[in-house]
Amino acid sequence: MKILILGHKGMLGNELADVFKDRHELVLWDRDQIDISNKDDVMKKIGELKPDIVINAAAYTAVDKAESEKDLVYKVNGCAVGFLSTICKEINALFIHFSTDYVFDGENHIGYKENHPYKPINLYGRSKALGEKMILDIEPRYYIIRTSWLFGKYGKNFVETMLRIANEGKDLRIVNDQFGSPTYAKDIAKKVRELIESEKPYGIYHITNSESCNWYEFALKIFEFSGLDPNVQPVTSEEFPTPAKRPTYSMLVNTKLSPMRPWKEALKAYLVETGRIK
Repeated sequence: MKILILGHKGMLGNELADVFKDRHELVLWDRDQIDISNKDDVMKKIGELKPDIVINAAAYTAVDKAESEKDLVYKVNGCAVGFLSTICKEINALFIHFSTDYVFDGENHIGYKENHPYKPINLYGRSKALGEKMILDIEPRYYIIRTSWLFGKYGKNFVETMLRIANEGKDLRIVNDQFGSPTYAKDIAKKVRELIESEKPYGIYHITNSESCNWYEFALKIFEFSGLDPNVQPVTSEEFPTPAKRPTYSMLVNTKLSPMRPWKEALKAYLVETGRIK
């Protein structure tokens, strides 16, 4: 199969390229090769390439910055997804798109199943919900994959930020009233391949490492595994305001796939694979 990965330079795009490289013809595009927010560019370039599968790992992900860049975030996370859905339907390609826990309001303390109604509380979440709706309206062959709290080797993430600040000897204040499931990008990429090769029914899937925690608990486990002992203080979201409101409970309940390994196990594997611990 010919597989096109969009956003291949990002955290998830890199992992997807690694996972698929041994068995398929891969085409790796990023912003230098295609502007996914330009309909003509999308229709011409992907129409000429005619891939069997299009994996969209490109997105606007700066949650706080999105609050002041409404037009751009809607272009990339909303309209562009509509263009990609349209060309995939036209050439009968399978379209795989990544979404987020932020399409929900975070008020459900037991988490969110795949069919839960949209109710985003920030602009980033609204843009991602729009992208999902574009796919559902256009109806190519598709998998929408929602995930959360990503960390991985190929980009900035919470784990790297915590390690950097701790190694600088600075004190940390981490919120303890937002709950989710930290997820290793490498594990998602492997699960996506499994999803494709098992030919699961088209639709929405939740893929995260299993079990959940709050950001403070996540940070403590990072330091415990890394042998670091910085001064860490738990704070509430009210004490640590951000431009974009965050969901309180954003656990994604997986009802369709076999569960992935717990986030603590994935975190330890990540620290080993990046040479932080043995």
